[in-house]
Amino acid sequence: MSEGTAPTLAAKIDRLFQIVRRPDGEQYTNEEVATACREATGESFSATYLWQLRTGRRDNPTKRHLEALAEFFDVPVAYFFDDDQGKQIHAELELLGALRNAEVRNVALRAVNLSEDGLGTINDMIDVIARREAERRTGPTDA
Repeated sequence: MSEGTAPTLAAKIDRLFQIVRRPDGEQYTNEEVATACREATGESFSATYLWQLRTGRRDNPTKRHLEALAEFFDVPVAYFFDDDQGKQIHAELELLGALRNAEVRNVALRAVNLSEDGLGTINDMIDVIARREAERRTGPTDA
């Protein structure tokens, strides 16, 4: 999600699928989510309709459908309506996605007991490594 640009409804829904996973780590299927939403609302909610929402072919779901999606993925319904809260929730989803990586989780857990000074040092080291990796991908800069 780029700065200043609000993501589309399709992008928001698809991001939920990418980040919020089944207990086995696999993505939920459209059918699994549609079935849960249909059961929650008692209204028509097909896998095809959900696919259309995820791909932007449909972009005007009912409030009840969005509430069911929010409940299924355990996010506030404001994720779909409020751009500011949506950005905050998006950042939390990004963190959740990063923490699925075992190495990232290991670094984060080891950093928990460090002092503020120690955390600052780790952040500085990460910045240096990130710059070096970016230079390797794009070539050196004159900065």
